Amino acid sequence: MAKRVGVDKWLFGTVLLLVLFGLVQVFSASAVVAQANLGSPYSYVVRQAIWALFGLLVMVGLMRVDYRVYNNPRVVFPAVTVTVLMLVAVFAMSGMNGAHRWIRIAGTTIEPSELAKPVLVLFLAYFLQTRIHQIDDVKGTILRAVAVPLLFTLLILKEPDLGTAIVCVAVTALMLYLAGARLRYFAVAGMFAAPVLYYMLFHIAFRRARMLAFINPEADPRGTGFHILQSLIAVGTGGFFGRGLMEGVQKLFYLPEVQTDFIFANICEELGLIGALLVVALFVALAYRGLRAAFLSTDPFARFLAFGLTVTILIQAFFNMSVVLALLPTKGIPLPFISSGGTSIFITLACMGVLLNVTREIE
Repeated sequence: MAKRVGVDKWLFGTVLLLVLFGLVQVFSASAVVAQANLGSPYSYVVRQAIWALFGLLVMVGLMRVDYRVYNNPRVVFPAVTVTVLMLVAVFAMSGMNGAHRWIRIAGTTIEPSELAKPVLVLFLAYFLQTRIHQIDDVKGTILRAVAVPLLFTLLILKEPDLGTAIVCVAVTALMLYLAGARLRYFAVAGMFAAPVLYYMLFHIAFRRARMLAFINPEADPRGTGFHILQSLIAVGTGGFFGRGLMEGVQKLFYLPEVQTDFIFANICEELGLIGALLVVALFVALAYRGLRAAFLSTDPFARFLAFGLTVTILIQAFFNMSVVLALLPTKGIPLPFISSGGTSIFITLACMGVLLNVTREIE
């Protein structure tokens, strides 16, 4: 195919809309809480805007860098090594809310698990591109392919962060499926993973409480069921058109972490079904353009890279919205581009820069 002059303008525009919409929503969700806790209603949104600006600059820069430069062991393996070191380094830091997920540097925090997701995609794209015809080689291909994702997953589980670990596993499985891995391999992996997942969900106290709250949140409405019930109240009271921007009630010290994990609930309350469908439509547009780039690419590395980066964002969006709607147990996975979180939006935008460069190859 002929090399196109510019990047995919539809994908670029969709990303910009998501970022701008996210900044408005972060301000709407956090202004009152920020004023009460930090002394300024702009605390969260200013920090988010700074990270978003840096992220957009990096995105514009990376979309001009030929994606083929990443298809090099001198890029891939140092990236894997740095990520592992960062995932280990979090345990040397003081914990926050019982978890070790952040590295604090110069007054800011970095979450290495956010970096682990695109590095995982990069490694799999590099490794699988030449193994498509050897995908049935369990020792030479399957086990070697899952080695790095498994290491990332175990370190992330140790933090503990089950949600991000599940995202890593899901992305790995989808990329192996794209490479042609047989379903029986997934069945065998599922047999080994099921008892481990069951133990983590039902034999670790705080996760068991979340599972029970998910099954019957009314049993403890002021305790373990509080998040789910307050989220559903926000979604339900939004109706078709919503209460209006900035007019939400649940964000006023009722719904915890509303600017991060439950920002979609605030969108539903203030902008109603119309606003929720708008967000879904933007992610559908991103999915279409990203997967289109993947499946139209004639370069196997580009195909795996575009596919992996796209599905990583889609899986996170699916989990976040499902938690808000009580379709899945409560888990702290941000809504890409929209939830407050500097590391998340910066790395996600950097990934979009790589994906946009891939789109240059598609007619």
